[in-house]
Amino acid sequence: MTHTRRDFLRLAGGGAAFSLLAGCQSERRREAAASRSRPNVIFILADDLGYGDLGCYGQQTIRTPNLDRMAAEGMVFTNHYAGSTVCAPSRCCLMTGLHTGHAWVRGNARLPLRPEDVTVAELMKQAGYATGIIGKWGLGEPDTTGVPNRQGFDYWFGYLNQQHAHNYYPDYLWRNEERVVLANKVEAVGAAGGVATKRVQYSHDLFASEALAFIDRNQNRPFFLYLAFTIPHANNESKPDGMEVPSYGPYADCDWPNPQKGHAAMITRMDRDIGRLFDRLKTLGLDEKTFVLFSSDNGPHKEGGADPAFFDSSGGLRGYKRDLYEGGIRAPLIARWPGRIAAGSGSDHVCAFWDFLPTSCELAGVPAPQGIDGLSFLPTLLGQSDRQQMHPYLYWEFHEQGKKQAVRMGDWKGVRLNVAKDPNVPIELYNLADDVGEEHDVAAQHPEIVRQIAAIMASARTPSEHWPWPGQPS
Repeated sequence: MTHTRRDFLRLAGGGAAFSLLAGCQSERRREAAASRSRPNVIFILADDLGYGDLGCYGQQTIRTPNLDRMAAEGMVFTNHYAGSTVCAPSRCCLMTGLHTGHAWVRGNARLPLRPEDVTVAELMKQAGYATGIIGKWGLGEPDTTGVPNRQGFDYWFGYLNQQHAHNYYPDYLWRNEERVVLANKVEAVGAAGGVATKRVQYSHDLFASEALAFIDRNQNRPFFLYLAFTIPHANNESKPDGMEVPSYGPYADCDWPNPQKGHAAMITRMDRDIGRLFDRLKTLGLDEKTFVLFSSDNGPHKEGGADPAFFDSSGGLRGYKRDLYEGGIRAPLIARWPGRIAAGSGSDHVCAFWDFLPTSCELAGVPAPQGIDGLSFLPTLLGQSDRQQMHPYLYWEFHEQGKKQAVRMGDWKGVRLNVAKDPNVPIELYNLADDVGEEHDVAAQHPEIVRQIAAIMASARTPSEHWPWPGQPS
């Protein structure tokens, strides 16, 4: 029941009435103060960007001045992991706070999120945030329960389907649940892929402009923006030259294969537009009110003519996209919140995509759902490591290439390959403290650690009819 000022004055007597009124005003002031203290949240996600593709992570050739500045003004994580080693399950982990042993989407199938799946957008919306996603979704086809507007997002613009997202010059994109026709002409390849025969509008440029417009529209209220760029994913259907970009920019005259020019130019173009985003936040007076994260959905790819070894995109780690070695799942994470996150700081805190949901909930002042796998890393961000909860382990499963599992437990990393062929295939064991490149399998020397990891692999997943596992009921 709500009361007006007149109602309060009519209650049990003047003193009580004014006391009640003062209490109401005080509560409103507290709510307003809480609203002001809650930051805007922006999560910028690159697509197939390697751990070593940014200057602040050791890249020597590709120019990323704005992301390097973001790192210098914020915190760089060195033990952060994507949700999976491919697109859709990684994004499901990010949105739902569940790892791939529990998430609804555990592979790159067209399986939409369900009404009962709780996303970070729904929770932020309940907390009073305007919610928007721009870019690539991959968790629900048209007219399904998985489209972003049915999963907590007020505003959505981009690609629903990850194969459609291969093409940087599509003939349409989605705005909310309406198709937006673009000026490009496309020749269809396969079920949802395509190659443009007329190139007019580059999707990444549209996403960058849409992001600025979303910030402009919501500058006077708390907002959550999930900015899911498709750079530097390849257009797989346009091989062997699938690194589509309007211009090779500063790399045009380099003596490199065209796909490598395209790879570098795409990343530098994305970096330019992230700089534009930060400029807009400063212009609107939102810089110190906005918490920004940047990461990638998995390791670097070998598609569309790209060669991840050319720029050492894995940053010295073993493996690439579709591997559960570090190069396939360890991802950059840069966090920036001026005045709250110490500039120039770094962290070796072990965290993963499923930690984003509870971290956002803590920032927004709402409880995280029970039963998720994530832990808020806000204490680490704020320099309060003594308050930081730690994961006993991180778990991944991957349903392509014969099925794979991986577990990180402290500095120990267990990897199991080809489980479909043999559910009891031996576990490889690596000590990441000594061997971050996972070159030396020490399973034979540490049988007890192997047994612990095997027990985690057996217990960390729930049965799924869509993602059956050898030797386990579905």
